[in-house]
Amino acid sequence: MRKVSKLPLIGLTVVFLTACASAAPAQPPTAQAPSATTNQESPTPTTAPASTEAAPAPTAEAPAPAPAEGRASLVVAYNSPEKWANWGGVLKAFTAKTGLQAPSDPKNSGQTLAALKAEATAPQADTAYFGIVFGIQAADAGLLEGYKPAGFDEIPEGLKDPEGRWMTIHQGTVAFLVNTKVLGNTPVPQCWTDLTKEEYKGKVGFLDPTQAAIGYSVATAVNLALGGTLDDWDPGIKYLAQLKANGLQLPAQTATALVQQGEIPILIDADFNGYQLKNNNDAPVEVVIPCEGSLAIPYVIGLVKGAPNAAGGKKLLDFVLSDEGQMLFAQSYLRPVRPVAVDPSIAEKMLPSSAYEKVIVPDFAQMRAVQEKFIERWKAEVIQ
Repeated sequence: MRKVSKLPLIGLTVVFLTACASAAPAQPPTAQAPSATTNQESPTPTTAPASTEAAPAPTAEAPAPAPAEGRASLVVAYNSPEKWANWGGVLKAFTAKTGLQAPSDPKNSGQTLAALKAEATAPQADTAYFGIVFGIQAADAGLLEGYKPAGFDEIPEGLKDPEGRWMTIHQGTVAFLVNTKVLGNTPVPQCWTDLTKEEYKGKVGFLDPTQAAIGYSVATAVNLALGGTLDDWDPGIKYLAQLKANGLQLPAQTATALVQQGEIPILIDADFNGYQLKNNNDAPVEVVIPCEGSLAIPYVIGLVKGAPNAAGGKKLLDFVLSDEGQMLFAQSYLRPVRPVAVDPSIAEKMLPSSAYEKVIVPDFAQMRAVQEKFIERWKAEVIQ
């Protein structure tokens, strides 16, 4: 499995993520914390054959084809919800810098992949953003085109496609987002095993793992934390079936508003969403990294193959990897993939480094390879 090294405190002005693409050991490695530092149902994605020949990825200096008529001033960025990861602020700054319009798009990773497949002969999007497993799948299906923006070389191996078809731009961690006001006198759960107890019946939810990258990350996190492996899903499937029997909710849309409103008092989601609710929205939300362990969740972006406005799409990729783009994402408590200066006050609003000591960094290619098998078992043994 790929290993992430210790991360310096974001409060020390920089945050960076390092990785190596060494052979996977028998047990998952752990990652140090970043203490510095969506979606109507769509068909379950299926794997398309990978291309047998890969064209060389163009560099940032390579000329881009002229955009289609009427699209020269518009960049369509699939899966860029305004409230997720500060995409609203990022796209607003991108427009101010380039003059190109880039509206937010509410799709999640699964919907984005499904849309790209459906539109493959006549693409509508210029860029696409995914949880890393879905990004790997999109590249394997021939839906993304290689492009290497400035800063691409600073992305650690294992967190980018060598051809530039997808690249990590930031990372979070699977966590419990707990509405303490709704729980009242009920203790805040600290461990995965707590959530199957009677006092949390009907109060737990996470996004559908067959559609959303964060949902599959949640399932993977609990399986690995409870002793499973990417080849052995028995611990995770058994646990998820128990959680389902205890009233698990499975929204299809980005659900952070539901935890803030108390409709899902305990949402298992990305830690940065919880920090935003607590620190930016003054919501009564506590962020908990499960005591048994959790999972790193990188998010990637790529240029859509045959994009109507490839030139504009490349400019957006340039921007999200720039210092300005990376710092804007960090405002939403995401760990940038490049070493950039970040407001030190952000670290003060996050959990300490010790909370992240059991965060696992899996082999994401293998995680993608076993995804369909997991979905089959999920449908047969959990949802039934």
